[in-house]
Amino acid sequence: MSRERGPRRLRRLDRSALIAASVTALSLTASGCVVVHGEKEVLPSATTAEAAKALEEFTAAYNKADKAYNSSLDADYVTGALGDIDAARLKAGKAVSPEGNAAHSPLELSDTKFTIPKKAGWPRWFVADAAANKGGKARWVFVFTRSGLDEPWEAAYLTLLSPGDVPKFKTDTDGWAESVPANSTELAVPPGDLSKGYATYLKSGGDVFAAGGNTSGWRTDRDKDSVKPGLVRQYIDEPLTNGDYAPLALRTTDGGALVFFTTRHFQKETAHSGVSVPAPNKAVLALTEGEIKQSLTLEFISNEAALVPKGSGKVDVIGRIQGMTSAKGE
Repeated sequence: MSRERGPRRLRRLDRSALIAASVTALSLTASGCVVVHGEKEVLPSATTAEAAKALEEFTAAYNKADKAYNSSLDADYVTGALGDIDAARLKAGKAVSPEGNAAHSPLELSDTKFTIPKKAGWPRWFVADAAANKGGKARWVFVFTRSGLDEPWEAAYLTLLSPGDVPKFKTDTDGWAESVPANSTELAVPPGDLSKGYATYLKSGGDVFAAGGNTSGWRTDRDKDSVKPGLVRQYIDEPLTNGDYAPLALRTTDGGALVFFTTRHFQKETAHSGVSVPAPNKAVLALTEGEIKQSLTLEFISNEAALVPKGSGKVDVIGRIQGMTSAKGE
C-alpha cells in the first residue's frame, strides 16, 4: 500500500531549466564557468494581475471539466492533491453519467484576495482566497504553483474555511507575503514534518495536534467504525511530501504559519468467512481494480491546512478536503 507517486512534471524539467537559464543574469568566470544568479534573487512569485488571470483560467477549465465529466479539460490547471482528487471525481462521475453532469452548476468566485510571497527559486506559488456560490459562507482557499517560466499556473491545494478561520498574513511595505521554508525550526513543527506527524498522530495519537474534527474527532469516528457485524475495517495513513505534494507555508502576523500539506489514507474492509463486503456504488466501482471477494481497500488523498504556532504549542488543523482516488478488490 505504499506506492509513491512522483512529480508529474519531471519530463519538463530540462526544458524549464533551459528557459530559466536564458532569462537570468549570467556571469562568466575566468575559468569559463557560467554562474546563474537569478535562482537566488528574492522576487514576488507573481503579480496580482497574473494571479487573477491564473484563477480565472482555472475556474473556466474546472467548470468545463465538471460539466462534461472530462478530466482532460482541466488537467493542465490542477496538480498535486487537488489534481488527484479532481481527476478521480470526474472519472467516477463519467461512469455514473456518461453524457455529462446533468446537475452542473458553474463555480463562481468573488471578493478574491491574493496573498503572494516573495521568494527565491522554484516553485513559485501564491494563495487565492475567495467567496463562492457553493459551500455556503465558506471561503475557498486555493494554492497555485508553477515550477518554471514555461509552466502554467496549477491549483495544488484547495481548502474551504469559515471566514473567521482565514488567518492574517504578514506582508512587507509593498504588500508581498513571506513564505516559510519546509525545514524552518522557528515553528512548533517544521512544515516539512507535518505530513508525517499527522499520519503518525492518526495511528497513535499524541499531543502535537490540537483537538478538533480533523484530529481527535476523526480518530474517534474511526474507532467507532473499525468493527461492525461481520466486517473489520483497518486504516493506514502515509505522508506525501515530494514534488507536487510538497508542503507550502505562509507566515502569519503572529509569527506562526499557515501550512498546506498532503497525506494519503487507506481504508480496508475485510468480511468474515461467509459474509460479503457491502456492495459499493457505481462511483466507487469506477475507481476499483480487481474482483471484490473478501475485501475492498479504498485509497484517499487528503489535503490539509494547519495553523502552526511560532516556538511551541499545538498545531491546529483548520481545514481538510479528502477524496477517494482508487480502490482494490480482493
